[in-house]
Amino acid sequence: MTQDIQTLTHSPKPALPAQGEPLPSADFLNVPFPAPRTLPGFDPEGPERFFNRELSWLAFNWRVLEEAMNPRVPLLERVRFLSISAANLDEFYTVRVAGLRELARAGNTTPSDDGRSPAEQLLLINEDARRLMDHQQHVWSVLRPELAEAGILILTQHDLTADDRVAMSDYFLTHVFPVLSPLAIDPAHPFPFIPNAGFSLALELRDKRGRKLDALVPIPSQIERFVRVSDTPIRLLPMEELILAELDSLFPGYTLLGACTFSVLRDSDLEVEEEAEDLVREFEVALKRRRRGEVVRMKISNGAPPDLRDVVMEELGVPEADVIEVVGIMGISTLKELVLDERADLLWPSFTPRVPERVQDHSGDMFAAIRQKDMLLHHPYETFDMVVRFLEQAARDPDVLAIRQTLYRTSRDSPIVAALCEAAEAGKSVTALVELKARFDEAANIRQSRRLERAGAHVVYGFVNYKTHAKISTVVRREGDRLVTYTHWGTGNYHPITARIYTDLSLFTCDPALGRDATRVFNYLSGYAEPARLENLAISPLSLKPNLIQMIAAEAENARHGRPAEIWAKMNSIIDADVIDALYAASQAGVKISLVVRGICGIRPGIKGLSENIRIKSVVGRFLEHSRIVCFGNGAELPNDQARVFMSSADWMGRNLVRRVETLVEIMNPTVKAQIVGQIMAANLADEAQSWIIQPEGPALRSLPTDADGRKLFNCHRFFMENPSLSGRGSAGQDDVPELTHTHD
Repeated sequence: MTQDIQTLTHSPKPALPAQGEPLPSADFLNVPFPAPRTLPGFDPEGPERFFNRELSWLAFNWRVLEEAMNPRVPLLERVRFLSISAANLDEFYTVRVAGLRELARAGNTTPSDDGRSPAEQLLLINEDARRLMDHQQHVWSVLRPELAEAGILILTQHDLTADDRVAMSDYFLTHVFPVLSPLAIDPAHPFPFIPNAGFSLALELRDKRGRKLDALVPIPSQIERFVRVSDTPIRLLPMEELILAELDSLFPGYTLLGACTFSVLRDSDLEVEEEAEDLVREFEVALKRRRRGEVVRMKISNGAPPDLRDVVMEELGVPEADVIEVVGIMGISTLKELVLDERADLLWPSFTPRVPERVQDHSGDMFAAIRQKDMLLHHPYETFDMVVRFLEQAARDPDVLAIRQTLYRTSRDSPIVAALCEAAEAGKSVTALVELKARFDEAANIRQSRRLERAGAHVVYGFVNYKTHAKISTVVRREGDRLVTYTHWGTGNYHPITARIYTDLSLFTCDPALGRDATRVFNYLSGYAEPARLENLAISPLSLKPNLIQMIAAEAENARHGRPAEIWAKMNSIIDADVIDALYAASQAGVKISLVVRGICGIRPGIKGLSENIRIKSVVGRFLEHSRIVCFGNGAELPNDQARVFMSSADWMGRNLVRRVETLVEIMNPTVKAQIVGQIMAANLADEAQSWIIQPEGPALRSLPTDADGRKLFNCHRFFMENPSLSGRGSAGQDDVPELTHTHD
């Protein structure tokens, strides 16, 4: 909500160092918590103690959209943020809203944790989402003239010169005409199927005899939305404008009476039978069903001919309540095409992740570097290539006997899958746990699993009723007269492309306890045998949630006995009611709780008598914050040597803690522990430039560009890029920028 996007004037604090200087001290991090508030009529034991999950997600997407208006962000990156906000919202509708609609239609009135029925939530979602879509158009109306001033112009067909029209006509006949299928809409030509996210041009035409014809031109997703008209300046023509300019080629002899564009979103949730005999085949069938899911939202351009609008709505079976009239540009998510590599002056400054010095010291030998001591990498500041190198080296090492690997999401031409195939073909024992239920990557993962099977790897799919979201890789290597297990534990996916802009952690170790733990987890995944004992690890759905709640309670006990008590945590989302109540109880006991939560957050911080010792921020900036970390003071103030420190694949959501296989890895190495607490967590908590402060009432308050004294606000992303002792430095181009949203788990 635009009225909820406010600014926050900071209270005076100790001066921050210039970029490139050491991290702010603990004194800076321990600034007083905000004064607690009393909310009129608020029941600290009622359902209103939780923020609504769906509305909290929308509030996050408002923060993403506001980056498109942030003057500190380069122009084309602002366009990218606008595009991401639209893609996020589309996915939200196809999954979350679609699910709520099914519940409401079935008459389900079971309330969410915050006390709202599905129908009540839908009303609030649609109201806020419509405001969000209106604001997206406002943002575009601001960005478009700025793009023009920078030499990037978006045209209409009426802006084309005579020479332009000749060139565009040739382009159309060569590159567009062969892939278009113009379709009449009449009893002899049934209305075609429009796929999820399908974008179409609807036409009202008249022939030479005066007969009226309604027609449709579906625009294939395989062709670009914007066509280059000229290079200096860069002039771009939307595809629908090009088609309108070339209608004579599609409908010779017809006159255009009216036109509109429309797009649809369909229910994209998957239902899979738990007793399926062939899980891969069942998913292939389910994917076909999803393609034809019910329409949950239709956007149509403003000013559509009324009769044509009615025909489209009737044929798609869309009620008026699910139709959004767009005043402005359709298909905002496709604006990502305007983020042009050639305009580096309008993009983030280039950056190259650092290769860890220890790996260089060992001439690139990953096993030697890990044997020296545990190694933590902080992506994208330190290159994800080391994870790929770890597996490639294992595939070619004659002393490596076995590799085990989880795969949740990975790239299309994954070098990790290639390394596993190479290892299998070399005769090594390779087991790959491929998660078929990774939303929107199901088809890609089926292809990867078949590729692995052809190479001779043993492919398993884990549990039908649980997703395997854990990020684990193990390599068993013969060294002298013993076998050594090297393990990689991650907070993010084995995806080399998204790893360039997702912040995640990678722990490499040959610690025997963690090696045994990893082996037990893989045995659980492949053989369903619950591990009898784990040493430095907790996993969901078995032990992660109870262990987490127990550790929160232990910190509360420290506070009750007058000992220092503090919790720092960082993740994508917190929504699990039991965990939130445990944090509320700890706050009431006196535990100081500082949280960095990028997206969904069900906690109301700073309420007197409930959460006065909880503060929450959301960091939204150049990189997508994705790492999951939790630190317990363990009887002392953070940061400290005796702290208990964990990295995890799991957010604190019911799905992660109850319905997925996830890991919570305790960090035992003192150096790694200090890096996580004293550098990574400390910098995130110190960040001001990219931070939004979550308020008890719900709105997030944003930092001003500068404080009253004019000092530069501390930016944790820039800090890690500019401090080579902590993370990478250098210059990497914008080529092959991944297509992504700010919601991927």
